[in-house]
Amino acid sequence: MQPEQKSFRTFEDLEVYQAARGFRETMYSASRQLPDFERFELASQIRRAAVSLTNNIAEGHGRYHCLEQIKFTLQARGSLQELIDDLNICDDEHYLPMTEIAGVKQLGWRVCRLINGYIRYLRERKTGASLALHESSPAYGMTEDELDAILDEPIQRFNNSTIQRT
Repeated sequence: MQPEQKSFRTFEDLEVYQAARGFRETMYSASRQLPDFERFELASQIRRAAVSLTNNIAEGHGRYHCLEQIKFTLQARGSLQELIDDLNICDDEHYLPMTEIAGVKQLGWRVCRLINGYIRYLRERKTGASLALHESSPAYGMTEDELDAILDEPIQRFNNSTIQRT
């Protein structure tokens, strides 16, 4: 008897989305504990980044084009890293107890591992079998090779032609 294979019907079925959603709820709770003077600054920033985390996972899943799924998942990972830095601010400014911050950060790093695993899965899927669904052209006017180069490239360095002088 073969083990039952999970099928994913919507983004809500993805373990990475479920974990990110739980982390978003935790960050919303943390934002409500901040001092009143941070209500429209740090608390607002935390809520926007937390929403971006789950929105990007959902939007990427809805794109059906593997490179776009990866792009949006990378953006979700960036929002997650931003949230972890916001927790560092909370620690530096003593807005939340250190033990609470440590627990929340541990949840965040778990979500990061799941995101990295999902990106790895998407990359393997792209390089492995052909996709069942394929859009005729990727968004943003880039070819698949150009998007691949962005994903495979280490941190880009600035040169004089990319820096605008005022």
